[in-house]
Amino acid sequence: MVGVETEFTPLASLAGGVLIGLSAVLLMVFQGRILGATGILSGLMSGDVPGDKSWRAAMMVGMIAGPLLVLALTGQMPVVEVPISLPMILIGGFIVGIGVTFGSGCTSGHGVCGIARLSPRSIVATLTFMVVAFLTVYIIRHVIGV
Repeated sequence: MVGVETEFTPLASLAGGVLIGLSAVLLMVFQGRILGATGILSGLMSGDVPGDKSWRAAMMVGMIAGPLLVLALTGQMPVVEVPISLPMILIGGFIVGIGVTFGSGCTSGHGVCGIARLSPRSIVATLTFMVVAFLTVYIIRHVIGV
């Protein structure tokens, strides 16, 4: 099998991180809410707080519209290469769904906002995400040899 190549993109990564951080701060300032994609989506689907769905819908539209903005600015869609099959993507998505349910949130909520608030639960969750990610990459690349 051919190994998976990872690109080093420090400027794009920095820009993305700055934009995520800025959006988290703006959401906290203007709505008093924490930026966690899972919580935003679940609140949009099942929330019953008056006026709560509009900002959640705006956030989801913004997340989805990002690639369209890139298309408008550059004339091409962002290139996303996923070196695995669709069934594996679906299985991975299912596992992530289980994880965010048991972990009471996703990496954006815990890693970006929870750690900034010094939440012990978020610190433990983020450390768990990172340890599992490191182990997964090590096993896949060095034990299985993909």
